[in-house]
Amino acid sequence: MLSQSRLRRSGCLLLAVFFVVFSLLVFRTGLYEKVPVPKQLASDPTPTPKPSPLYKVKPDPPPDIVDNFPRAASAKSPADLPSIPPWNNPPKPHIKEASPLFIGFTRNWRLLQQVIVSYITAGWPSEDIYVVDNSGVMNSNKLGLLTLQNPFYIDYKRLTQVFGITVLTTPTLLTFAQLQNFYTYTALEKGWEYYFWAHMDSPVISDEEYEENGQYKSLYLRAIDVMRESMKIEYGKLAMRWYSYDRLELVRTQAFVDVGGWDTLIPFYMTDCDMHERLWMKGFKIEDATAGKIYDVSSSVDDLEIYYQRQRPNMLKRNEKPADEQPPPPPPPPSIKPDGRNSPDYHALLRKLDEIQNAKSSDKGGRNTWQSRQHGGQGEPFYRDGDGFEEGIVMTMNFGRDVFEAKWGRGPCNIREAGLTEGDAWRVVRDWEKEEVQSQYKKDREKEEKERQQAEKEERKKKEKEEKQKANNEKHERI
Repeated sequence: MLSQSRLRRSGCLLLAVFFVVFSLLVFRTGLYEKVPVPKQLASDPTPTPKPSPLYKVKPDPPPDIVDNFPRAASAKSPADLPSIPPWNNPPKPHIKEASPLFIGFTRNWRLLQQVIVSYITAGWPSEDIYVVDNSGVMNSNKLGLLTLQNPFYIDYKRLTQVFGITVLTTPTLLTFAQLQNFYTYTALEKGWEYYFWAHMDSPVISDEEYEENGQYKSLYLRAIDVMRESMKIEYGKLAMRWYSYDRLELVRTQAFVDVGGWDTLIPFYMTDCDMHERLWMKGFKIEDATAGKIYDVSSSVDDLEIYYQRQRPNMLKRNEKPADEQPPPPPPPPSIKPDGRNSPDYHALLRKLDEIQNAKSSDKGGRNTWQSRQHGGQGEPFYRDGDGFEEGIVMTMNFGRDVFEAKWGRGPCNIREAGLTEGDAWRVVRDWEKEEVQSQYKKDREKEEKERQQAEKEERKKKEKEEKQKANNEKHERI
């Protein structure tokens, strides 16, 4: 009896051990290693090759650009530059009013340098010129980390130490509307009631044939005369004065503040239409003015020194013989001024600027091909593909047009002439002027009215039924 009992206990113990071992084997193969892989799949399969990206055809690289002011490239201070034409020297001491001039930069150093030189030689005090480095490369230009072939390069030291101007750097790449608000914000911070701003592709020249009451005035002094006229109380509620549209513009800071600044939801094109229309809606004045010759160009003259010294003996072209080896120059034309103004070299510069301005307006690729002309800078901080950057900007521009049309319900700039007021922003139906839109809008409103009336009718019936049911219930309760 005892032996049978021991036998049963031993058998139970063996069964228990077998069960535990079997369970562990099942757990290991079934849970840890999942389902056993068939023999034909046990080896690693041959990886399926991924499709290769399809790349766009890479255009031929443009030729390297060369600096358009060799003398400034080797200069250490303003004293190393040529003298400004004496008839355009800025007033000393400085006029009593502040006359800050903002010039925004994103890309193309040659054009920026040309416009800066043009303003300095047209009499604008260099200490009043503020280049806003909106290249989006943070402090890379200040630290000298970019090279000339990079579209976003500027020579920071030349601007500040040689030209004597101020460089302000935006913390990131701003759109046109954001940049305009940056100008206004800076003016508020510095207490400037008025400021000027100019495009970096719009060089200027003082009109050397202009005289007022027998007295010559530079472009700078004529711009200041316009500002002083605009500051008078009797002039009225000024917002802006346009010199050749907005190639150069005078702004009354508070006017921009009063309308809430530029609409940054409209980044580029159409944002000027939006701003100007809102200013007019508020009763502000925007009027034209004249200060000199202002151009819209897509390229630069080869050597900017011609903006400084226009007398032919001082401005030899390359491969030209020294003055002592040339025949004596012809006598000056009767129109040349005693102080040297209106010289043949002055008119040669005007013809060159006319030529490159006409080339820009007739360019089949559009007015702004200069913006995507450079493709260098690979491996430098904040590098961007030039073509890709341009494509992204164009996409953003198109988005802005859509926002403008959604905001005002139409595309053209003259929204006041269409009967819109400031309070209509974001409240009107898109393309509301079109006959089919008007017809559909009327049908939609009529449909909504019928649906509203039907809903009210059904609601009344429901209430009447509920009241009748309630009355019947009360009658039954009394019975």
